[in-house]
Amino acid sequence: MGGPPMGGFPGRKGPDLTIGPIGSTLITFALPVLGSNILQSLNGSANAIWVSHVLGEAALTATSNSNQIFFLMLGAVFGVSMAANIMIGQAVGARDEALARRVVGTCTTFFIVLSLLVGIAGGLLTPHILDAMRTPPAARADAIAYLRVIFAAMPFMYFFSFMMMSQRGTGDSRTPFYFSLLAVGLDVVLNPMLIIGIGPFPKMGIAGSATSTLIAQTLTLAVMLVHLYRRNSILVIRPREWRLLIPDFTIIRSLVTKGLPMGFQMMVISLAAVTMMSFVNRYGVHTSAAYGAAAQLWTYIQMPAMALGAAVSSMAAQNVGAGKMDRVERVARIGALYAILFTGVPVLTIYLADPWVLRAFLPGASPSLPIAVHINSIVIWGFVPFGVAFIFSGIVRATGAVWPPLLAMIISLWGVRIPMARLLEPHIGADAIWYAFPVGSSMTCLLAGGYFLWGGWRTARMLDVTPSADAPDTGLGQPMMDESEAITDAGIHRQDLRNRSPSPPNRPESKAPAG
Repeated sequence: MGGPPMGGFPGRKGPDLTIGPIGSTLITFALPVLGSNILQSLNGSANAIWVSHVLGEAALTATSNSNQIFFLMLGAVFGVSMAANIMIGQAVGARDEALARRVVGTCTTFFIVLSLLVGIAGGLLTPHILDAMRTPPAARADAIAYLRVIFAAMPFMYFFSFMMMSQRGTGDSRTPFYFSLLAVGLDVVLNPMLIIGIGPFPKMGIAGSATSTLIAQTLTLAVMLVHLYRRNSILVIRPREWRLLIPDFTIIRSLVTKGLPMGFQMMVISLAAVTMMSFVNRYGVHTSAAYGAAAQLWTYIQMPAMALGAAVSSMAAQNVGAGKMDRVERVARIGALYAILFTGVPVLTIYLADPWVLRAFLPGASPSLPIAVHINSIVIWGFVPFGVAFIFSGIVRATGAVWPPLLAMIISLWGVRIPMARLLEPHIGADAIWYAFPVGSSMTCLLAGGYFLWGGWRTARMLDVTPSADAPDTGLGQPMMDESEAITDAGIHRQDLRNRSPSPPNRPESKAPAG
């Protein structure tokens, strides 16, 4: 990713997201994020193929049950990782290296402690967790073996996720993509070797599948840290800076109060998906198979909007820190137009290519195939407004306004989609479920768009920062609030942070005009 480097931040790679053309920068930033998402999906598919073909259906059931816990744990930390991303992005946009390093130090300690606690507790409670899920007895032993290794890998996965998000916060999305490629490549290669026991590798069965993930994540994290250290990145704490690892509890409070709503949003979506699946299952195996095949396509339809959402969030965070709210508005509008385009094209393609595209997941003679075509004919256009909503939500979250997107999701899923499916089902059957999807997505778009236009997100902040004097300005941005005002719920004051933070060695502390 080319572009001018940001002054005052050593080892920074990638463009300055507060200057230059918006459209091309969004695309350049979003493409590596999209690539990382695709890699993760392909990695999950490859692991499932090896487990099912080598170890059988019971082992696949074990991994499916374990992965529900795994995704729940990752979803819980996603919000906190995103909060760290936004905090780092706002400090980077304000050209405040001392504050950025302080945020990185506190977040590093927080994620290490959190991941260790989750890993230890999960390993001890694994049998009880699986019993609470009513895991089938035939799969229970395999699920215990698999999930315990996954919990052992949690510290490395959590910190890996934090480092990937943090790099995007500094404006670099290409480097995280390369490390995703390395992690997925190692996992795919090691999976069969550890399951079957090829060459010098032990035969570990289903535990081998989880162990390959553990090894791949650990090795990739180590290589990533060495790479960032050699680049003199602000994301790596050196021995002379270990004082930065002392937790700043105002930053931790902001991480929790801003991160938990974003993590809870992922849980709201997951629980709604499980509820809708329970409605589908009432119509028998053919309808369930049709829904599963259609949902495989929906995953890929959503990916461009999700990548754009990550791009606009990182871009907006830096511009918020720089006090360039006019540019944040333009990022939102251009991002929404791109979401319509890059979601609309695959939607139109699937409309034209059905039923042939569904034959990748269903045999041509399957009775589920026409059902899947019918489901797609009703549902998939709703991903266009959902993609737009994803952009608006990413923008407002980048300022620190995290509750409105969560409330919009709760209203659209639990106040519209699920009640609509339940109320109309006695009258129009399974079609009530399918129509509820686009109606719920449209409601999400209306709520997110309404808050973007008329909500108070423009004055919200994750951190209390004032742009440094060297930050380029268009002269149109809204002025930042005075440092004496408490902008965020956490009440993080920039001067207070500096008083407790050592200045980077041999570098003058960045100065900011006094409001």
